[in-house]
Amino acid sequence: MGFKDELKTKRLAMGLSQKEMAERLGVSYATVNRLEGGRFKPSADTLERFYSLDSAIASSAQSANVLDDLSSIIEGSRNAAIRAVNVTLLQRNYLLGKRISEEMLRDGRADYGAEIISNLSRLLTEKYGGGFDRSSLYFYVQFYRAYPNFFDSVNRQSFLSWTHYRTLLRVDNILARSYYEKEALISGWSVRQLQRAIHSQSYERLLSTKGKAAAEKALGKALPSKVNDPEEYIKNPVVMEFLGLPEKGAKDESELEDAIISHLAEFLLELGKGYTFVARQKRLPGLESGDRVDLVFYNIYMRCYVLIDLKADKLEPRDVGQMDSYVRYYDDRFKQDGDGPTIGILLCAETSEDVIRYSALYDSTQLYAAKYKTYLPDREELLREIDRQKAIYMLSSNRNKPDSEQ
Repeated sequence: MGFKDELKTKRLAMGLSQKEMAERLGVSYATVNRLEGGRFKPSADTLERFYSLDSAIASSAQSANVLDDLSSIIEGSRNAAIRAVNVTLLQRNYLLGKRISEEMLRDGRADYGAEIISNLSRLLTEKYGGGFDRSSLYFYVQFYRAYPNFFDSVNRQSFLSWTHYRTLLRVDNILARSYYEKEALISGWSVRQLQRAIHSQSYERLLSTKGKAAAEKALGKALPSKVNDPEEYIKNPVVMEFLGLPEKGAKDESELEDAIISHLAEFLLELGKGYTFVARQKRLPGLESGDRVDLVFYNIYMRCYVLIDLKADKLEPRDVGQMDSYVRYYDDRFKQDGDGPTIGILLCAETSEDVIRYSALYDSTQLYAAKYKTYLPDREELLREIDRQKAIYMLSSNRNKPDSEQ
């Protein structure tokens, strides 16, 4: 099914007119009409909004049971009310932060700002009760200063909860904060998932497989600047502390695979946006007897299959040759019209500079090696590992060019 058919099918399932669908996607009526007619290709932003509508279909589907239908209406209204309250709370906190910040600017002295916060906290708490302690007021000021245009941009389609924003305000790096905010919006991260992404240095790990300039450019859009570029979707190292395995790792590939399957939702979250699970131990008839791919995924943004082979030990040359044959096999047997080239990722306990330099990894745009960790290192250790993996990654001939040449 092509995108034009997917769009029309989903629109009809949701009971929307083309005009209403255009409002949901943030495009014009004419664009939806042309997309359904196959005369336009969807942009990255349109694709993201389109694939986020699945939950809306489920909530709008009618049931033969009137009680189920009424319950759906009630719960939908309750959720809408919660969202409305959250928007109002965000607007209130923004305006409080704005006004307090303006007052603090009347005198540049730091002690004056602290005095203002303390006095206002006491007076507001006496008048309104909880929610206005000194820490909260400082967060309101931070919120306004970090998002000076937030009030004008808040709408029912693009906001997080106040707790999400409090978490984001703890991220000093503006580019990293922007990345986490957009990922949370796109992927619907809970506060706990957002906290894990920040603590596991998800932004920095993504940078290890692409140039900084390209990463900064990607933050200007809801989706990466190059939707079909694998480097936008591969983290290195991959942190899998949620598997519950010892720090030294799994004893073999089977134990590692079983742990991943038992925690598939968390693994998908760690991989990043757009990944859907397809199969485990996928047999490849025609290759050597017993040849199987450990894990097969499909990425809806890259529009390609992603094969993952697990290695409980250090990367070996034979692992690269084997994955190369798997990727070629999938391109030949499974890739459909419109699909991108199959991607192969060797997820191993330890990467190797020599193997990367003297194997197909050196000049292939479809093969990648990434290290995994079965525990969450402290910040310093993780940043050192990120730097090390980035240096190894940049050995590849097609990846060691300046950003402007890529």
